[in-house]
Amino acid sequence: MVKICCIGAGYVGGPTMAVIALKCPEITVSVVDISQSRISAWNSDHLPIYEPGLDDVVKKCRGKNLFFSTDVEKHVAEADIVFVSVNTPTKTQGLGAGKAADLTYWESAARMIADVSTSNKIVVEKSTVPVKTAEAIERILTHNRKGINFQILSNPEFLAEGTAIQDLFKPDRVLIGGRETPEGAKAIKALKDVYAHWVPVDRIICTNLWSAELSKLAANAFLAQRISSVNAMSAICEATGADVSEVSHSVGYDSRIGPKFLNASVGFGGSCFQKDILNLVYICECSGLPEVANYWKQVIKVNDYQKSRFVNRVVSSMFNTVSGKKIAILGFAFKKDTGDTRETPAIDVCKGLLGDKARLSIYDPQVSGDQILRDLSMKKFDWDHPVHLQPSSPNSIKQVSVVWDAYEATKDAHGICILTEWGEFKSLDFKKIYDSMQKPAFIFDGRNVVDVEKARKIGFIVYSIGKPLDPWLKDMPAVA
Repeated sequence: MVKICCIGAGYVGGPTMAVIALKCPEITVSVVDISQSRISAWNSDHLPIYEPGLDDVVKKCRGKNLFFSTDVEKHVAEADIVFVSVNTPTKTQGLGAGKAADLTYWESAARMIADVSTSNKIVVEKSTVPVKTAEAIERILTHNRKGINFQILSNPEFLAEGTAIQDLFKPDRVLIGGRETPEGAKAIKALKDVYAHWVPVDRIICTNLWSAELSKLAANAFLAQRISSVNAMSAICEATGADVSEVSHSVGYDSRIGPKFLNASVGFGGSCFQKDILNLVYICECSGLPEVANYWKQVIKVNDYQKSRFVNRVVSSMFNTVSGKKIAILGFAFKKDTGDTRETPAIDVCKGLLGDKARLSIYDPQVSGDQILRDLSMKKFDWDHPVHLQPSSPNSIKQVSVVWDAYEATKDAHGICILTEWGEFKSLDFKKIYDSMQKPAFIFDGRNVVDVEKARKIGFIVYSIGKPLDPWLKDMPAVA
């Protein structure tokens, strides 16, 4: 019987291993992590992450061929295939600070694998890592192998949070990169055989190691670039009176472009896009490609600009000050159908409003108050370190309250900022909300979920990203 172990029980490791266990009942799958609280959550009825369909998959397999444990060394030693899905945060100091990936946790995992292994192993990169990481890991394992053979594979994930289980059930492709040697080919086949239990063979792409590593960074850079492109268009639309929804709909009909990732918004978030582009920028700079580095930097600059532009719209619309005013924040996760707040645009928007002394009342159906307060207190990139190494959450932030109801959040508010496209926000009783708010009452829709005409008929002054401006807003600057 094949045994698989995954180091790291986070957003990638947990769901991926649960689906492998479901689709391969003859394989024993163990997910290990040094965080006792995280493993306890995986073994409970309240999983540590929210993902539609995940509960059902875990419940079907847990205790049969899917196990969650803190006994890292035991399960690694017993495994034939070891997936490594640990944090690769952006460095905050030293060489490459602010751009390069910090491979501390990856190196630590590699040294532990070499230390405890008593049999040959296939080690699989599942974390998003810089190109040539496999080579560095290979050196560590080779120099510490004690007669044991290790084969390194790159098997990047292409999951979208909110649809991760469906993405795993029916992936566009599975990418496996390995050494172009007989041993490398054998390792690739072993992992390919696991996925072939449910993935059509023509969707399993095999490449060399470097192509697999770069493909992941490239895919995320292309997707982020599309979002920044449509967000740049949204600013032009507001300046000219065009409607970004109509423009993107028209553009998306071009079969060469397609309609996906063309929704204008307050900005992209999530654990990968910014981090992977910064990684790409660092690779370009180290490879003597400054023009290419500057090209990709611009994708992040436009994303930052979109968030600051949104905050400036809020402040300038409300008589150029939000000091002491209650602003309702609807949505804090970086997108709907996930509780993930990593790099969510809501953090920068909230910090911008707090910097102008606003009072915030925040509601998100899936994000805890503790997580929101921690996010608003953390320095940039702190979020990507293991939870036990993150700063502890403050008991409170003076100007922030977290509530569990959209109507409570909006009561007595001067303005509403919609920052996540949760379905429930489309069906709110906006007349009831309007009646409970201070006047004039503002809606700043960062996800274009509100029916603008209906809201204006009720009496709201509405700002929607990339839409023709409300007469109230036309003479007010969008940039500071």
